[in-house]
Amino acid sequence: MPLTPLDIHNKEFSTSFRGYNVDEVNEFLDQVIKDYEAVLKEKKSLEERLRLLEDKLNHFQNLEETLSKSIIIAQETAEEVKVNARKEAELILKEAEKNADRIINEALTRSRKISIEIEELKKRASVYRNRFRTLLEAQLEMLHTNEWDKLSDIDEE
Repeated sequence: MPLTPLDIHNKEFSTSFRGYNVDEVNEFLDQVIKDYEAVLKEKKSLEERLRLLEDKLNHFQNLEETLSKSIIIAQETAEEVKVNARKEAELILKEAEKNADRIINEALTRSRKISIEIEELKKRASVYRNRFRTLLEAQLEMLHTNEWDKLSDIDEE
């Protein structure tokens, strides 16, 4: 067990003939007591400071560990976001391609329909034109016939 300042203070030495000077020994012991108390106070202060520094160190180590985990989680999350964004972009692209194909197919179908309708209208127009020509020719032929002359004779009579 280590000495305390009180142990030093209470230490009694036996006296002997031609021994040490009691006053000098007591003075020396008083100085030892003061120095020893100062050393003990400094030791206690340093132990307290050490405890505080160890607490801070533990705090910063925990903080470092938390930050490391946070960085790892952030990196993993960023990677997941990239992967999900790529997947979403691919889906959007596929959907756009499908829509483009559908629109092109609809346009082609509509174009074919319109072409068929145009051909049908051309045929009808041709038929109408032929019928109209036939009608006009028949009317002209009627005008060139003698029957008109007969009608004008009837009017004169």
